[in-house]
Amino acid sequence: MVQFTVWDIFRNLLLAGRWTVALSLIAFIGGGLVGLALLVARLTPSPTAHRLVGGYVQLFQGTPLLMQLFLAYFGIALFGINTSPWVAAALALTLYTSAFLTEIWRGCVAAIPKGQWEAAQSLAMNFGEQLRYVVLPQAGRIAIPPTVGFLVQVIKGTALASVIGFIELTKAGTMITNATFKPFVVYSCVALLYFALCFPISLFAKHLERSMNEARR
Repeated sequence: MVQFTVWDIFRNLLLAGRWTVALSLIAFIGGGLVGLALLVARLTPSPTAHRLVGGYVQLFQGTPLLMQLFLAYFGIALFGINTSPWVAAALALTLYTSAFLTEIWRGCVAAIPKGQWEAAQSLAMNFGEQLRYVVLPQAGRIAIPPTVGFLVQVIKGTALASVIGFIELTKAGTMITNATFKPFVVYSCVALLYFALCFPISLFAKHLERSMNEARR
C-alpha cells in the first residue's frame, strides 16, 4: 500500500483548494452582478417587479443550497443538455448568492434617508440618475462590510458542491481519506485550509465595519 505523508495529504488538498477559490469567486462575482440587477428591479416603482424579485429571493433563501445543487445538476439534464458538475455548481451558487446579496443591498439602500431621494428629485434627476449619482454610492459604502462578510458563507457553501461530483476541497478530502484511511489527519487539514481562507476575510469585514462606524462619528 502506498504511504502518504502529512505533506502529501496537505499538498493535494492545496491543489484542490484552487477550485474552491475559483468556484467561490465565480459565484460571488456572478451573484453580485445578478443581485445588482435584481436590486434595481426591486427599487423601481413597478409592483410586478417587486413581487417577482421578492419571490425569487424567498425561493432561494427558503430552500437548502444542497437541494438547489441537485436541481441544477439533474434539472438541466432534463432538457437534453449535458451538464458538468462545474456548470451546475457555478449556476446554483451564483443564484443562491444573488438572492442573499439582493436582500443585503436592499437593506443598505433602505438605510439611506428619504431626504436624499427627495433632494435628487428636486434636481430633476430621473430614477436611474438618482440611483447612480446619489443613492447607490452612499448605500455602497454601507454595504461593503456585510458583502465581504457574506463571502465567507459562499466559500463554506462550496463544500456542498461535492455531492454532485465537483472536486473541491471537501470532495478531495473524502477521496484522500479513502486512499489513506486517515480521516482525522485529512479532515483536520481540510478544516485548517477552510479556516485559512475564511478567517482573514472575517477579520477584514470586521475591520471595514469598525472603520465605517468611526468615520460616521
